[in-house]
Amino acid sequence: MEEQIKSGIYHERQRLQFCLLHALNNLFQKVAFSRTDLDGIAEELNLDDPTPVNWNPISVVFKPHHNLFTGNYDVNVLIASIERKGKNIVWHDRRNGASSISFLDGSEDDGLMGIVLNIPVKRYGGLWKNRHWVSLRKINGVWYNLDSDLKAPIAFEDVHEVRVFLDSVILAGGEILLVMNGKQQD
Repeated sequence: MEEQIKSGIYHERQRLQFCLLHALNNLFQKVAFSRTDLDGIAEELNLDDPTPVNWNPISVVFKPHHNLFTGNYDVNVLIASIERKGKNIVWHDRRNGASSISFLDGSEDDGLMGIVLNIPVKRYGGLWKNRHWVSLRKINGVWYNLDSDLKAPIAFEDVHEVRVFLDSVILAGGEILLVMNGKQQD
């Protein structure tokens, strides 16, 4: 926590499977969402679903868009959350590689607020496979990896290093979602 205060960079650490909650708050650099907010969004998405899930004892815990106890929110919750803040998600076409993301060189005023990644992870010696949400954001002209699994944010040396990192995410089967300011489609 002291490191966060010194650096001036907001960074939430991983707790249970709330990585989307942490990724969103790290992206917005403040407590922009609470667990209650994301649970509410997930429930709204469930109510709006034209093909509702039939009730069973397991569905009490494992909801369509999240796990009631541990979090583990899906991409629909991410998109709805981002849109509520007046932002837009653009899914990066992984076939093009990170070199095609022209917004990395610009400022936040150029449209790109940050990047959210969904990466495959193996835990407990590879016995448990899951996916993990991670945010990247340019703060004061420097790109940072704000992964909630890290003890502190890690600064990238330059845009080239960001692109190399993003290409490694694509190679590992991860997804790149660009968070754009406003509702424009780029």
